[in-house]
Amino acid sequence: MILQRIFRAVIMGPPGSGKGTVSARITKSYELQHLSSGDILRGNINAKTELGLLLKSCIDQGQLVPDDVMSRLILSDLRALGRSSWLLDGFPRTVSQAEALDDAYSVDTVINLNVPFQTIKQRLTSRWTHLPSGRVYNIDFNPPKVPGLDDVTGEPLAQRDDDTPDTVTRRLKSYETQTEPVLEYYRIKESTLHHTEACDELYFNASLLLISQSGENLAEFLSSC
Repeated sequence: MILQRIFRAVIMGPPGSGKGTVSARITKSYELQHLSSGDILRGNINAKTELGLLLKSCIDQGQLVPDDVMSRLILSDLRALGRSSWLLDGFPRTVSQAEALDDAYSVDTVINLNVPFQTIKQRLTSRWTHLPSGRVYNIDFNPPKVPGLDDVTGEPLAQRDDDTPDTVTRRLKSYETQTEPVLEYYRIKESTLHHTEACDELYFNASLLLISQSGENLAEFLSSC
């Protein structure tokens, strides 16, 4: 389904809440441009740029990247999209970032994935990644065909530095302290949607929100489900 007008949305949630999975389904279904702050960070880190080294140091310590750096990175990529509909994943994470985004763009709605922290800890500490491609496996519910090896290349999998138990705990505490105020910022705008943790329900509810906010035919969407 192609939305009939330019539509811009933000998807939020703690690290490991399923933003990437839900975002991929939404952007494919509604032909939105998907901009992931994580992809932008990893691109700089993998390229080992000066900025990438700074980013890696912050992430490895479970800290958020400085607001001015993140805002500059994200807004630059958004400008490159021109007059496109988009779903922004992983940004903003602070009120300062939210204000910077509002200064530049009118955001139609915000989707919040409300997943219990204990569930996230289990997910992330069981997660293994093919670092060159970013493909992610989970030893509990999405294991590789051959233990320890990437399904596509056969190369070894690794646990990211920020997926170790201690770092996961720090990341979640950092999220709770610094990002929860962003949810309050958007609650005042009456644009935040809360969900349960089931991926299919998250996708369905997010789709309902996009359809209702964009003025599309809700009955047509429901009949197609």
